[in-house]
Formats: sequence, C-alpha cells, structure tokens
Amino acid sequence: MKHLIFIAIGGAGGALARHWLSNLVHDAAASKFPFGTLSVNLLGSFCIGILYVMIVERGLIHPDWRSVFIVGFLGAFTTFSTFSLETIALLENGQPTVALGYVLLSVVTCIFAVGLSVSLTRILW
Repeated sequence: MKHLIFIAIGGAGGALARHWLSNLVHDAAASKFPFGTLSVNLLGSFCIGILYVMIVERGLIHPDWRSVFIVGFLGAFTTFSTFSLETIALLENGQPTVALGYVLLSVVTCIFAVGLSVSLTRILW
C-alpha cells in the first residue's frame, strides 16, 4: 500500500512539472512544432537513466524512492502518449515530413539521453 501512495505523490508532482515545463518551452519556442513535449520527454529520459543507476544498480538511494521518482514522477512527467497524439495531429494536418522528423528526433534523442545519463552516472557514482 505504501508504494501506491509513493507513486501517487510522485505522479502528482510529475504531472504538474510536465504541465509547467511543457508550457514554458512551448511559449518560449513560439512554434507549431511540439518543442514542449519533446523537451519533457528528453529531460525525463535523461533523468530516468540517472535514477536507475543510483537506485537500482548502485543502491545509493533507498529502493522505496524508485516508486516515487521513476514510477510516479517520471511516469507522469514524460508524455509519450501526448507525443503520439501530436504526431497523429501533424499527419492529419498534412505535415507528414514534420511528423516523421518529430518521431525520429524524439526517439533518437531520448534514447541517447538515457544512454548518456546511465554512462555519466556510472562514472560519477
């Protein structure tokens, strides 16, 4: 039961952080390209690599924090479902090239962010 509470607390924080950061970046970019969602997914992908190493591999943080940070916060913070919907919207608006670019940029950079953060965290901790 405590893990469900931990997930809920982390999830609430992640959802609020996603909303704030996504809107901040979207407004700053002043573009029809969904830079807000891309930024959130990239940052979330980077953070999950750090937390994975610190909690799961190295045990530097108590395992209960996995429920709060990885499952709850980052689960709510990253927005892959929003990414998917935005891709469909780009396709439906007759922008298949932009949609393909968005998909490739999102997938490649987020995978890179996880790999980079895992490697850096293993070196630093």
